[in-house]
Amino acid sequence: MTAGGFDTALDFLTSEILAGRLSKDARLPNERELATQLGTSRSAVREAIKVLQAQGVITSHTGPGRGTRVAASQGPALGRMLKLHVALDAISFDELTETRVVLERAAAEAAAVHADDASLADLGRLAESMVAVSDTARFNELDTAFHVAIAGLGANRLIRDMTIAIREAVARPILSAEERMPNWEALRLRLLAEHSGIHRALSARDGAAAANLCEAHIRGAHRVLLPGSR
Repeated sequence: MTAGGFDTALDFLTSEILAGRLSKDARLPNERELATQLGTSRSAVREAIKVLQAQGVITSHTGPGRGTRVAASQGPALGRMLKLHVALDAISFDELTETRVVLERAAAEAAAVHADDASLADLGRLAESMVAVSDTARFNELDTAFHVAIAGLGANRLIRDMTIAIREAVARPILSAEERMPNWEALRLRLLAEHSGIHRALSARDGAAAANLCEAHIRGAHRVLLPGSR
């Protein structure tokens, strides 16, 4: 395999996706067909596909009718990327928090406009289900689900996917901080009350209030759980 052949294959597949000729869930030609079309080796095509798989752009599955396809969703890929950048200290927790504030304010305002009553009722039931949960790991999962649900109600897939990605990136350090807290119960009750307030604001279709409550909720939790982080 030559670098030129690999670059040719990678550039071709990327261009086809960007041009819309390979849309989400579209099946790619097999390695032999691509290699013949591009005048390069099958190993070059294979390595280009592996790079796009690692980025979450392409998926491969065995079985009838499956094969190698363009990924239907980029949310998991964003999450993996952010987690690596956080682990390498390329993105700080403070930066992630500021980004969360921007995203979740926008999500709350949009949810107040676009969410239907049934979806808001489901959100309320999710918040209520957390009341009896004292285990930090399970509470953290439901807390993530609550915020992701709001992001999903705003009819903006990028906000939803970025919210999921950021939550995945900070899940481990937040959980570790919660497990070390001597006054976890007090924080748990505070978070529950804040969730209820956000839900009430959304149900009242008050996007500005919901956005302000989301911001206060995020910043308050950050100060308590990750003091002095950068």
